[in-house]
Amino acid sequence: MRDIKFTNGEFYHIYNRGNNKRPIFQHFFDLQRFFQSMDEFNVQGPIGSIYVNSFKKDLLSSSTTKSERLVDFVCYCLNHNHYHFLIKQLADGGITEFMHKLGSGYTRYFNEKYKLNGGLFQGRFKAIHVDSNDYLLHLSAYINLNNKVHKLSSSTTKLSKSSWDEYVRPAGSNNFCEKDIISSQFKNASGYRKFAEDSLRTIKDKKDLEKSLNLLLSG
Repeated sequence: MRDIKFTNGEFYHIYNRGNNKRPIFQHFFDLQRFFQSMDEFNVQGPIGSIYVNSFKKDLLSSSTTKSERLVDFVCYCLNHNHYHFLIKQLADGGITEFMHKLGSGYTRYFNEKYKLNGGLFQGRFKAIHVDSNDYLLHLSAYINLNNKVHKLSSSTTKLSKSSWDEYVRPAGSNNFCEKDIISSQFKNASGYRKFAEDSLRTIKDKKDLEKSLNLLLSG
């Protein structure tokens, strides 16, 4: 049983990585497929096959209203071997249902494509309740700039995607995330950019300090 209880209207940090740190995206198309799944699986009830739906004139995601969605994405990052989401639950059991659809659907696609068997992800997804506004803001910076937190190489950066551009580009350029809970607390996109980049420096300094201490203790 999972210790955390998901409540409608509350925010959660959801994350997981590939089993044994294995890549979950081996090609840019895999990244795009996972992102498409984040959209199309975010609806109450079964949707069938994303592949079959791709041949239909009207995709499910184009007709899905907010009242039918399971969760709202506030921000996200997808890296070559792990992901982070900041989401709000909209419907009873929404996070559990959505993550089950996403995890099983993408694993089935990945295993069929690469002729593999078994679990792709490292067990069940991890979840932390976001219980303060300060946590919410700094978590958004951590997720939006996650590739810089981990100092990803140029090759792995090509297999990464985040909601950063949605926050720092002009309004209306991207609309996947529900950003108001974050962006409304800043005068403009430049204000959020400065906050996030300052927060990133603090996060990186802390990670570097922890790494140095671990090396010292292990020596």
